[in-house]
Amino acid sequence: MFRVRRIYDDFLPANREAIAQVQNILRTQFHLLHEDDITKLPEQLRNPLKYRFRSILLIADDGKGHVKGFALMLHAPDLHFCYLDFISTDRKIMGSGIGSVLYERVREESRYLKTIGLFFESLPDDPELCRDPVVLKQNASRLRFYERYGARPIINTAYETPLKPGDDNPPYLVFDDLGQNLPLPRDKARTIVRAILQRKYGQLCPREYTNMVVKSFKDDPVKLRGPRYVKKEPVVQVKPDIPLDKRILLIINDQHWIHHIQEKGYVESPVRIKSILKELRRTEFFHDTEPVHFSERHITMVHNPKYVDYFKKVCAGLEPGKSVYPYVFPIRNAARPPRELSVRAGYYCIDTFTPLNRNAYLAAKKAVDCALTAAKNILTGARLAYALVRPPGHHAERNVFGGFCYFNSSSIAANYLSMFGKTAVLDIDYHHGNGTQDIFYDRPDVLTVSIHGHPNFTYPYFSGFEEEKGTGKGEGYNVNIPLPENIDGIRYREALKKAIRTIIKYQPSFLVIALGLDTAKGDPTGSWNLTGRDFEENGRMLGALRIPSVIVQEGGYDTRVLGVNARKFLTGLWSGSQL
Repeated sequence: MFRVRRIYDDFLPANREAIAQVQNILRTQFHLLHEDDITKLPEQLRNPLKYRFRSILLIADDGKGHVKGFALMLHAPDLHFCYLDFISTDRKIMGSGIGSVLYERVREESRYLKTIGLFFESLPDDPELCRDPVVLKQNASRLRFYERYGARPIINTAYETPLKPGDDNPPYLVFDDLGQNLPLPRDKARTIVRAILQRKYGQLCPREYTNMVVKSFKDDPVKLRGPRYVKKEPVVQVKPDIPLDKRILLIINDQHWIHHIQEKGYVESPVRIKSILKELRRTEFFHDTEPVHFSERHITMVHNPKYVDYFKKVCAGLEPGKSVYPYVFPIRNAARPPRELSVRAGYYCIDTFTPLNRNAYLAAKKAVDCALTAAKNILTGARLAYALVRPPGHHAERNVFGGFCYFNSSSIAANYLSMFGKTAVLDIDYHHGNGTQDIFYDRPDVLTVSIHGHPNFTYPYFSGFEEEKGTGKGEGYNVNIPLPENIDGIRYREALKKAIRTIIKYQPSFLVIALGLDTAKGDPTGSWNLTGRDFEENGRMLGALRIPSVIVQEGGYDTRVLGVNARKFLTGLWSGSQL
């Protein structure tokens, strides 16, 4: 089994290893290729302006880091065409069908980018152009493969004229219209051919040669060679589906429902997830991914092990269906905790409305697993991963729980990612992410930014002030943007732009978005007036950062609009992130 995914850059260790394997395939399969053209691959991905094409690297791997094949295509967004530079499998696994899957994925990408079509070079199957019968046979086999998809050489041109008279094996220019059945106008073809020869072969092709080839395109529209190998109808259709590697990974806490507090007025209920999921199923850009179990050590790296141990024990000891609410707090004597675990809750909680019950630990641990699964997939090449979880987590500090939150899933995911590169956490819940601030307050490797209602009137009341900027090495890496009690989407986006500028300045490798939807108009825990259109625009602004991102569900309690707003935000995030 293998998967096809896009490599955007060489920032991740997994991507660097994949690129190195691609370079080895280039060395073994393309002996005449200069080493400089192989070693420049990482820079091609990072710096498209230098090479005047946007390079798109697609790999087929086994999911364990072993690259089986690759395709490197060049996109010219100014001229709306793609050029397939290389496509190859590892020599040891040729004939495995990977080449077909890669070429189909190349066609999908080209169609997805709304191009006029896909161009590439293929060596000739004409004995007058290729004198070696063995090579001629190989060339014919390759053209037969492409002809299955309707891709055929452009004829009646001088494209296959050798650069040096007498040179053998000059390539055809092949065109695949991706099943669009649209003519290729002569003037458009001339512009594209000039771009190929100048941008890709500028150091090799003299100006006179380029002008001669361009002027030789006289048919209007250009003509393709008739089918030579394939008698039946070619496979010209391109799948309309969004490629798998471009979708948002969706990881759902499938045990969230066991944490069901049925007391009247408790708004953090299982129907929240159901409402969101119902709306997400209306879209086509999500891919469900099973959560993976992670060790508890990821939690104790963020939360005090004594608190984690207490939380686990007190939950295990409660009767099914019974909830305990903290009501005694150790203001006068914190050194002598009471013997009874349920009474001791006040040592580890910041409020009186976050209950403990038998399943709270299990549900919170599963939420952490979902967030870490999202983060792990980001590290292996995914661009967007959404952990749809409850209970939420951003109010859980290192030593305490509260605000319906027990484990800070967003912070645990951010801490995990920070071991591989600088990470930013953006909290866009209506309430201040006091837990995230507390956890990273003295650290420079995780930037924390929170947009929230001012603590003068909003829970948790005692944190979230603008002057709280971090301490020690973390000074300057905590940014609070408290806002007035009544704002609309326009005012909110002013704050979001400020947050985005802060993130861009920090230049993180990863972004964690603590997604609160309680900023919506009518939410029972908020006072703002954001609409579905606002959520979509906010998502688009964040997607345009094009930073690999984990999204973790936090608050949002008006189930009449919760699902729509989630769908709108994630739609905007996805569309803004597309390259």
